Amino acid sequence: MTESMEIFEQYPGGIFPAGCTSRVLLDHVTSKWGVLVLVSLTDGPQRWSDLRRRAQGISEKMLAQTLKTLEGDGLVNREQQPVMPPRVDYSLTPLGEELAAVLVPLLQWVGRNADQIIGV
Repeated sequence: MTESMEIFEQYPGGIFPAGCTSRVLLDHVTSKWGVLVLVSLTDGPQRWSDLRRRAQGISEKMLAQTLKTLEGDGLVNREQQPVMPPRVDYSLTPLGEELAAVLVPLLQWVGRNADQIIGV
């Protein structure tokens, strides 16, 4: 077996085939905003305004779309509190926590190396 074939076999369900469903999920969880929202939620449940403040530069529309996508993927919980005025808290599901645990080291690496790579 060739070395490249061994690499492909490391990814159960496939990542490389064009029609693979894992590509859809990969797109969701590796988008800039998806990563930032998931990692932000590692600090615990947060409100919409907290997430918007942390992910500086995200528009209301993009935050809403990102949260809806991640919720649909089963990575984020949306819990509406029975209070007035209405309050919604977002948190990670167990699956979202597992994913965020993988993303945190990636963001730490990016933070350590961005200036060197980008040349700022």
